[in-house]
Amino acid sequence: MTSHATLRFARVSARKARLVADVVRGKAVPDAIRALTFLDKKSAGMIQKLVESAVANAEHAGTVDVDGLIISAIRVDAGPTLRRFRPRAQGRATKVLKKTSHIAVELTSR
Repeated sequence: MTSHATLRFARVSARKARLVADVVRGKAVPDAIRALTFLDKKSAGMIQKLVESAVANAEHAGTVDVDGLIISAIRVDAGPTLRRFRPRAQGRATKVLKKTSHIAVELTSR
């Protein structure tokens, strides 16, 4: 039994979100949620909410033991970049790139 959840257009760069995704990949769901709770990263809260959503999807789909679920796959892809400009000295402007990412979590039962 597999269950998945997706977060699109998350306002965090894919590189920073992958650091958190690598921590929980392959872990059991209770261990992953415990680890994400104490990680001091912006994307940790996003990924924790996403894992909890995938667990809720698994519960809704059928009878499944939540403690028996593991994170079989977690993928972080780059989303579109928002381009903004910041005024600088002498009438110039510099680009500010606000990166986004798409995060997908897949859970399977042990």
